[in-house]
Amino acid sequence: MRNILVPTDFSINALNALNYALSFFEDDKCTFYLLNAIQQKKLSIHNLFNPIHGEMSYEQIKNGSETGLKKLMNGITLKNNNSNHHFEMISYNTSLWEAVKQTLEINDISIIIIGTQGETNAKNILFGSNALSIIDKIGNCQLLLVPPNFIFIKNTKKEFVYATNFHTPFKYKELESMISIATNIKAIIRVLHILENGELTADQENNKKELREYLKGVEPEFHTLTNENVDTGVQSFIERRGSDMLALIHEKHNFLNKIFSGTMIDEKIRFKPQIPIFLMHNPIIQAP
Repeated sequence: MRNILVPTDFSINALNALNYALSFFEDDKCTFYLLNAIQQKKLSIHNLFNPIHGEMSYEQIKNGSETGLKKLMNGITLKNNNSNHHFEMISYNTSLWEAVKQTLEINDISIIIIGTQGETNAKNILFGSNALSIIDKIGNCQLLLVPPNFIFIKNTKKEFVYATNFHTPFKYKELESMISIATNIKAIIRVLHILENGELTADQENNKKELREYLKGVEPEFHTLTNENVDTGVQSFIERRGSDMLALIHEKHNFLNKIFSGTMIDEKIRFKPQIPIFLMHNPIIQAP
């Protein structure tokens, strides 16, 4: 049984992430926790007790959250009669990160699935504020980021691109979730390295050998690109192959940070994720 957390702000992108999750785990027994957090910044002590015209009281916002979750559940029930899936609704009067943190502490969540963009859907934003909040602070749970309009198509050949620089020794605990999911949907894992300095160091070679051993059960294929920037190299590899997911280990000062050196798309940041990104973490909760 998988316990899956799906935060929602009731936007189209959040609904798309939920639909992707339902399709991706169609054959798995899952409990989906649908979470809506009431952002406290919408309220102040003054307008809580003395709301003025055009402002919402706490009770109005709380009722709106609960009503939104019920409507979401009704929509799921009409379209999804999958006996493998069970749903729980959660509404918290707190920030999104605090709501996620509390949910993780209470429930045995194995993965968080969230849309890369929220209700603003700005074209020049790589990740919405909700996604960024979770990426920055979560450290004890796997995270799947789903871009707008991306759908999971069943019964087609799937492949994960696992991008790494081989600088950090691997831990099986970090990789086992990717291995499990890849095995579940019969996906090929393609390990991608962008060679920056001519050849691998001895440490990198050892780490590569260790990774090959960890992944031997899924028969991975290793790829190396040379004379490429990291962002454009990963992007072009994914586009050429029509890959289905990009997998990364999220640690400070690593390959992930080099790709996502900012949140805005401009001429300096060329990586524009068009496929879901699966972030694997060390089993540590980051600073609140």
